[in-house]
Amino acid sequence: MTLIVSHTPKRVLRAWGVTAAGVVIGLLPLVVVSAGQSEQVSWIGGPVRPYPLLVAVVVGILCARAPLRNRGPVGAAALAVPILVLPGALLLTASVIKPLFVDRYVLFSDIGIALLLGAWLDHVRRLRPARYTPAVYIAAIAALAALVPSSFSLRTPQSRSNDATAIGAAVREEGRPGDGLLYLAGRHRVLAATYPGDTRHLTDLALAQGPVESNTLAGVELPARDIAARMMQFHRIVTVRVARADTLTDPQEKAKTDTLRRHFREHATTRVNGARITVYVRDHGTPPKTGTPVQHLR
Repeated sequence: MTLIVSHTPKRVLRAWGVTAAGVVIGLLPLVVVSAGQSEQVSWIGGPVRPYPLLVAVVVGILCARAPLRNRGPVGAAALAVPILVLPGALLLTASVIKPLFVDRYVLFSDIGIALLLGAWLDHVRRLRPARYTPAVYIAAIAALAALVPSSFSLRTPQSRSNDATAIGAAVREEGRPGDGLLYLAGRHRVLAATYPGDTRHLTDLALAQGPVESNTLAGVELPARDIAARMMQFHRIVTVRVARADTLTDPQEKAKTDTLRRHFREHATTRVNGARITVYVRDHGTPPKTGTPVQHLR
């Protein structure tokens, strides 16, 4: 797009076209493989925080309307506006069919707004008379005041949607040796996988094959009936569920939630950044010794 709007010679367009075609052909195997892993983005329920990108697009286009200084055959606006606009626009358009947009997926488009803001500040600096020059310094100070706190906050665990370290620590604190462990849903098993020691003394009730044995990210779970039967062998179960409201509709997840609702009661819940860790205890019957299963399945 940059080359088209810059009216570059046809030989340059042809050279870039051949290069782009080579890149696409080289990436086709990756496209085929990743298409089979589309469940990795199944958690996206809709556009997530598109407003910062939209604000950046508006500001960037306003900056591009100024007579920016251009050196060479490609102008600053011709380069920066497509970088800023096209990736987010394409992903938002695709999200109409299948939700795919997450702001961090198009974070590289911030290069466009940075270039446009810099070119606009240079334009203001060159304005005459000289009384307009302080506007550049005021804008630079305002930018620092706005960006530095945000930059610091991005380096804290609270800036992440899931704090895996805190989740694992909460499981370790709430669980007792011999308790059962359930992930709602099973794909969130990865949240406690960073430090295996956090769950070493708990029994993963739904797991049939671990990630290593099954060559998967979160392992393979037992059939729904086996999960429910295994849950009934335990007096205490620790559950891990992400903070956002997931719809647990597949048979295994329904077996977990139905068994918890019918035979267990909530004892305590700990909330950390990104998840809820809840301890359930058997609601009726003669409980076994606290922290140990009624009977281990073999």
